[in-house]
Amino acid sequence: MNELMRQASRLRRKMDQVRDGLKDKELSATSAGGKISVTVTCEGKLRAVSVEPEFLASEGLELALDGVVAAANAALSAAEAHVEAEMSKVTGGIHIPGITG
Repeated sequence: MNELMRQASRLRRKMDQVRDGLKDKELSATSAGGKISVTVTCEGKLRAVSVEPEFLASEGLELALDGVVAAANAALSAAEAHVEAEMSKVTGGIHIPGITG
């Protein structure tokens, strides 16, 4: 039982190291044919939003905001998938309740 606890502790430390390494990693996604871009971190924090002024002028605020939401959701999904893939490398793809999230 003690060995199992030590292994769990090592796994938790490795996972914490992966999380620390990923916290500032940024991922971006676009919408509206690349006219809107959103950048997020792997921690799920929004870093940047960019909307081409011509798109905003021609399509209007409502469509631009819809594009921002779409790009943000895509970027957050990509960040979540990236974190899961990196954690899977540490855990061998096994989800351990209380340890892997």
